[in-house]
Amino acid sequence: MAKFRRRTCIILSLFILFIFSLMIGLKTLRPNTATFGDPFGLDILPDFRQQTIHLEKKSDSKKSDNINHETNSKNLKSVEITMKPSKSSELNLEELPPLNYYLHVFYYSWYGNPQFDGKYIHWNHPLLEHWDPRIAKNYPQGRHNPPDDIGSSFYPELGSYSSRDPSVIETHMRQMCSASIGVLAVSWYPPDSNDENGEPTDDLVPTILDKAHKYNLKVTFHIEPYVNRDDQNMYKNVKYIIDRYGNHPAFYRYKTRTGKALPMFYVYDSYIIKPEKWANLLTTSGSQSIRNSPYDGLFIALLVEEKHKFEILHSGFDGIYTYFATNGFTYGSSHQNWASLKAFCDNYNLIFIPSVGPGYIDTSIRPWNSHNTRNRVNGKYYETALSVALKTRPSLISVTSFNEWHEGTQIEKAVPKRTSNTVYLDYRPYKPGLYLELTRKWSEKYSKERTTYALEYQSPVS
Repeated sequence: MAKFRRRTCIILSLFILFIFSLMIGLKTLRPNTATFGDPFGLDILPDFRQQTIHLEKKSDSKKSDNINHETNSKNLKSVEITMKPSKSSELNLEELPPLNYYLHVFYYSWYGNPQFDGKYIHWNHPLLEHWDPRIAKNYPQGRHNPPDDIGSSFYPELGSYSSRDPSVIETHMRQMCSASIGVLAVSWYPPDSNDENGEPTDDLVPTILDKAHKYNLKVTFHIEPYVNRDDQNMYKNVKYIIDRYGNHPAFYRYKTRTGKALPMFYVYDSYIIKPEKWANLLTTSGSQSIRNSPYDGLFIALLVEEKHKFEILHSGFDGIYTYFATNGFTYGSSHQNWASLKAFCDNYNLIFIPSVGPGYIDTSIRPWNSHNTRNRVNGKYYETALSVALKTRPSLISVTSFNEWHEGTQIEKAVPKRTSNTVYLDYRPYKPGLYLELTRKWSEKYSKERTTYALEYQSPVS
């Protein structure tokens, strides 16, 4: 009986060895171009397979990473690491799609790191306290500590970069081109002015203009609510922008139906200033009137509440935009109101510019604001917003945003990242360029659809 068992074991072992050898042999014969074995749909997203392999390797090494994490974290605190985009994400100029100058994107140049700025700027954003002390006490306080801990729920492919890094600016321009975006609206404060968490950035505008021109992009200005903004210093600042940058080939002008080519200015939080003050600047009879002067332009107001419609009209603005990427957060940002807003603008000869976004999450800087989070749903949220916007047949569409990382509205490339305290969100199961690809898809769709009603509206100078 024992002899029979030994013989059975030997036969079984030989059989297993034969099967194993056969499998190895067949594996080596599998062609590299095999059309099976990958999840359905990956042929649409060619970078995903490489990313999946990388993540599997990362998973295999997780134990050794955990052992070395404390030492590595200490080293990372003192060294700025700039992550370069993979070669597979680079595009040749000849491969870039046609730009759509009717599609604008909001761009922020307020980020800094020790290598270029001597310190971190904005990546170390403070945690903002809730205005109600009873609520505020339930949430953490302090600041973020880059490079591993940044004021964002996502992590950039370029790392905690500096907006002064010429290679970063160039990469951004290439990404915008790949998305078929034609115009970037740069967040702007007057010289020697800045937001409360940043540094002055007006000196960066010449470089941004030069890099934009290299890729045939145009630059317009998103005027922020700087300290003591009013009709008088707005006139001076618009004059400054046009005198200083107006002759640059990348400076954006929009051609009206009357044939005028005028600069365009988005005015953030325009509702802070009373309509009669704006009327001084934006109506022909105003005391500080900019109309029919060398500094005339198209001024686009932010509409938040429904009542702002008539305030904007009485102020003398040329159009409205909605900015926020949070459907339902404000009257203006609610998709269901865009059709009526477009009708209002048509009735009063205003430009309607709906602002679409890929999602919203700002809990990295406002931990108490989770009720305003809008999940990206793997791009579906973004595509829904774009679809609603196109149905209104708008003159222009704006995207919120290219790189407002604090509020999680960026379409810039983001990558998976995990630290001992944080697991950053990312675009998986898709690749880092998902939202650039979706933007390009809808930009081309918008461009085609717009040709059917283009004669009704102004057209941009490209």
